[in-house]
Amino acid sequence: MLLTFLPRLGGAIAAALFCLSLAAGIPSAGAQGHSQPTAADQKSILATIQAQLDAFQVDDHARAFSFATPRLREMFGTPENFMAMVRGGYMSVYRPQSVEFLDSRVVSGRTGQAVRFVGPDGIAVIAIYTMEKQPDGSWRIAAVQLVPTGEISS
Repeated sequence: MLLTFLPRLGGAIAAALFCLSLAAGIPSAGAQGHSQPTAADQKSILATIQAQLDAFQVDDHARAFSFATPRLREMFGTPENFMAMVRGGYMSVYRPQSVEFLDSRVVSGRTGQAVRFVGPDGIAVIAIYTMEKQPDGSWRIAAVQLVPTGEISS
């Protein structure tokens, strides 16, 4: 289950993550189990997320948009539409004070990466990135679910 993403956080956060995993279409481990991505995949996943974060920092809309899956790019249509969504609902990801990569898991064939952000308002959130490996072997971001932690940084 995605409960294993954040073993050091409280049960409320773990429960919220479990619910979000279901909403995002990432089923619990059940009989199929869960595992970590290979070292090479993990490196590529982290590089993909970091590259998108770097693009956000310099307002390179086209580059940030390029790290989304083809399905998301089709859904948003343009980098400007995508960035409007990011600025409107993901300010912690768009302009973080801090970023901490946490755990990653493969659950029932879907790969997730947890990242802790402290937003510009000082409020911490956990972002669960659902990643998809593309036919060329690259990784792209399929979805991001934010979970408030209740933490406020100074």
